[in-house]
Amino acid sequence: METVVDLLPKEYGFVVAVFVVYMIMNFWMAISVGQARKKYNVMYPTMYAIESENKNAKPFNCVQRGHQNSLEMMPTFFATLLVSGIHHPLIASTLGSLYTISRFFYFKNYSLGEPSKRFAGIGAVSLPSLMALIVCTGSLAVHLLKRETWFQSSADIPSP
Repeated sequence: METVVDLLPKEYGFVVAVFVVYMIMNFWMAISVGQARKKYNVMYPTMYAIESENKNAKPFNCVQRGHQNSLEMMPTFFATLLVSGIHHPLIASTLGSLYTISRFFYFKNYSLGEPSKRFAGIGAVSLPSLMALIVCTGSLAVHLLKRETWFQSSADIPSP
């Protein structure tokens, strides 16, 4: 009996690989925030340092904000990557790789302590690559809705 995994294209493995790489990068960002907490003396549960209380508030806040922004974007990235990859696995994995690389540089640049540098270089590619993933997800929706056969109940689904 076939499983859902058996129905996925072989190339979907690239999509899953990008997903795993991004999760590893997210752990690295979290560790970087922990290191910045020690370096700039910002203890838990404080989310952001206050400049009047900590002379190192800005550099810490830049590291924290770089990670926080990546967390805010993660649900949209993961959903569009995994869903669009069903229909466009090579395009989705390429766009997902671009997005991941750009988020790495976004975080590194933001962590320099100058927020205006966060989109420098390839860091600027994150939003266009995410928008392209959204378009690919929409393409899957159109593909599914254009099917000639619509199932009314589970009894109408052909057995393997």
